[in-house]
Amino acid sequence: MTKYIFRRTLQAIPLLFIISIISFLLMTLAPGDPTAMYQNPEAGNEQDFTAIKEQLGVDQPIYIQYYKWLKLLVLEGNLGYSFQDGQPVMDKIVSRIPATLTLMGTAMFIAILLAIPIGVYSAVKKYSPIDYIFTFNSFLGIAVPSFFIALVVILVFSLKLEWFPASGLRSNFDTFDLKDRLHHLVLPSLTLAFGLVASMSRFMRSSMLEVIKQDFVRTARAKGLTERVVIYKHALRNALIPIITILALQLPALFGGTLFIEQLFAWPGMGRLSVSAIFIRDYQVIMGTTMIAAVMVVASNLIADILYALVDPRIQLGKN
Repeated sequence: MTKYIFRRTLQAIPLLFIISIISFLLMTLAPGDPTAMYQNPEAGNEQDFTAIKEQLGVDQPIYIQYYKWLKLLVLEGNLGYSFQDGQPVMDKIVSRIPATLTLMGTAMFIAILLAIPIGVYSAVKKYSPIDYIFTFNSFLGIAVPSFFIALVVILVFSLKLEWFPASGLRSNFDTFDLKDRLHHLVLPSLTLAFGLVASMSRFMRSSMLEVIKQDFVRTARAKGLTERVVIYKHALRNALIPIITILALQLPALFGGTLFIEQLFAWPGMGRLSVSAIFIRDYQVIMGTTMIAAVMVVASNLIADILYALVDPRIQLGKN
């Protein structure tokens, strides 16, 4: 397995290189100018504006800009410096990662806690009224975009009922208050988990339906085991094998969801940092968050393969 991980890691290097080239080209060729934030139309001092462009390095050809960014990343492990405030991009990202991971981890926990029982019950009670209700809600969760769900929950639970705050990470900035943090976490985490519960429950239902048709399940029932033991001790363990892979592959989707959720709930994470950087054309921050997301996608695929091999002895990663 060690050789497999090493080989996959080496294969990821050219992939990340290609992603960086495409991202840099799309970013720099898009309409807008990162120096627009410094431009004062009333001042009319074109010389100062040109000096700013030279200082930021955006007056150079695209391939020169990319070469300098790549050289800084490879030789120093530095993602560059923000055009907005001059701070290291890595420091800005690192300061936002805990908030994003907290939101993603909570949403994933909620999804697992709800999706697995829903999927199992829908499979066991196939074509029952409860199954139809769960199926309808699943399709609704998959079809409705997360930003619309966010607007609805903010309107209902924050503005109308005033049960939860509509924005921010905390109210108490002086000391750490766990209750206050959890109170702010409820709405964004539930919104992010909504679509994940819908898709995971459908996968769980399909996987469970396949497993309960297998011969070993019929044999377990023929031995006189109770239906509860057959389902939860024998069938569920085998039905969870593909779900583990799906969980790992959901990490990129979760990160993509945070772009909207963090912006709408003013959650101070990487997603909000990315959106803010896009608005002001802060190329360095955009490239930094893009590459972090790309690494997450590659790593999640590797984790999915490893987990699948660990739970299914028929898979031999070292021989692939």
